[in-house]
Amino acid sequence: MKENLLFLSHRLPYPPNKGDKIRSYHLLRCLAERYNIFLGAFIDDPADRVHVDALRQWCAEVKVIDLNPRLAKLASLRGLWTDEALTLPYYRNASLFRWAKETVSQYRISIAVAFSSAMAQFVPPDLTVRIMDMVDVDSDKWAQYAPTKPWPLSWLYRREAKKLAGWECCIARDFNATLLVSGAEAAHLKRMAADAADKIDWFENGVDADFFQPDPACPSPYAHGTTPIVFTGAMDYWPNIDAVTWFASEIFPRVRDAIPDAMFAIVGSNPSQAVKTLGAQPGVWVTGRVDDVRPYVQHAACAIAPLRLARGVQNKVLEAMAMARPVVTSPQAAEGISAQAGENFLVADNAADFAAQVTAVCKGLFPDMGAQARARILLAYDWQTNLSRILPHLEASRSSPAHESSSCLS
Repeated sequence: MKENLLFLSHRLPYPPNKGDKIRSYHLLRCLAERYNIFLGAFIDDPADRVHVDALRQWCAEVKVIDLNPRLAKLASLRGLWTDEALTLPYYRNASLFRWAKETVSQYRISIAVAFSSAMAQFVPPDLTVRIMDMVDVDSDKWAQYAPTKPWPLSWLYRREAKKLAGWECCIARDFNATLLVSGAEAAHLKRMAADAADKIDWFENGVDADFFQPDPACPSPYAHGTTPIVFTGAMDYWPNIDAVTWFASEIFPRVRDAIPDAMFAIVGSNPSQAVKTLGAQPGVWVTGRVDDVRPYVQHAACAIAPLRLARGVQNKVLEAMAMARPVVTSPQAAEGISAQAGENFLVADNAADFAAQVTAVCKGLFPDMGAQARARILLAYDWQTNLSRILPHLEASRSSPAHESSSCLS
């Protein structure tokens, strides 16, 4: 008989169509093979509500809470008065607190897995096993954002970085295990919480290599006679906005000087006004939401990830590599990728170098890179293999119970 497990996620883990949802979905599926899952999650996109029933095939119970991002931002300001990271009141919800407590009691649940550091506040402190999939060290993202923003946002972001770092360290100390998306992320958290280093581990994302496989026969979405360069991602996410803005303004004109028919396709949902404005630039196409990104990646001469603000692993890079597309990425976006720069993908750290690398790829100077990239994905990014790293923590934690929740987690 399967044991019961509480799974808490800051976003509905379905459909697996964006970075964090891809990881939480596969983690949920892995756990559902071994446990009866009681899922509690927020819905921050009304379009996701139609997918709630799909999750019931893997879960014994599903509790969803609607979250209005605009109202949540206002609620998060309470953290200024309560001296905590604004992320915590952003998600704070009495109904989810109550459901988690009652569900644990009713179904005698002793194991919880929380996805994202904000969800630690909902995990009952007296469970035998508490596992956190922190994914990224989010406090460092806020630290990266701060210098790019004017005051008072710069002050607010620096404050969030400091307060959230304290929260992340509390989790690392108090939970049985804290997992991250890469060895680099795990090393960063270990430096922050050195006294909890033995409880910090990582497992890499995977790629559905059957879904993201080369398909040259699929119809091309691009105009005939163009040389497409593609960026994929949620286009209301600040690091993505910054990335495409930098590429369009500082890099793409240099590429067009060398390749006049080059076009830059920005493929992703909810483009901000700043991104939409880029579409007025010659050769730039802002698609908005598309049903399937694969044709855009398949028929691109080059996929790019020019992120200047990044942590963790960029799924856009892995998916393009799986489709045997040559990728040019920034050092920040490459940091968590388990592959060889120069062989499986290219790295460029300034605008001139980035333009030169993209131009070289588009001119066919790296004919074998796509095949080498896919081979690396098949070797290192199998979901089942990578997820197996979490299972020993679930078992080992039974003999090493979590500490009593400290004041910063209560």
